[in-house]
Amino acid sequence: MHSGEIIMVILLIIGLVARSNLISVCACILLFLQFSKLDFLFPYLETHGLELGLLFLLLSILVPIATERVTGRDLLYNVTSLPGILAIVGGVMATHLNSEGLKLMQIDPGIIFGLIVGSVIGILFFNGQPVGPLMAAGVASLFLEVLSWFS
Repeated sequence: MHSGEIIMVILLIIGLVARSNLISVCACILLFLQFSKLDFLFPYLETHGLELGLLFLLLSILVPIATERVTGRDLLYNVTSLPGILAIVGGVMATHLNSEGLKLMQIDPGIIFGLIVGSVIGILFFNGQPVGPLMAAGVASLFLEVLSWFS
């Protein structure tokens, strides 16, 4: 077994222990692709996987609008009220952090393991909800930026 396969098995076990179906399923899919000699798909997944993930995330978020469970009036209120304005500011901050996290993961892909371990700790001990490593990388990037100010 190669080191990549061993790490995928470790991630599978971590995902099972942490009850994180996403980590477990992703590890299984990658192991399947490796063992079935379909690993030629890895470059495609690496370059387009994030876009595919965001596509499905946005689809799930927009379904209530498409099904009219959220109306135009609701949307207008939610961008003009204080909570709505704070949500806009939060969205701006989150997308900026996500952008910085993406840069960090491109510069240092090995950091993903630490992000996953941190997510598992958050799930197990702080009742956290993992929504992907991108935001975790953004927060880590922020921490690294602040740390660089002091060194």
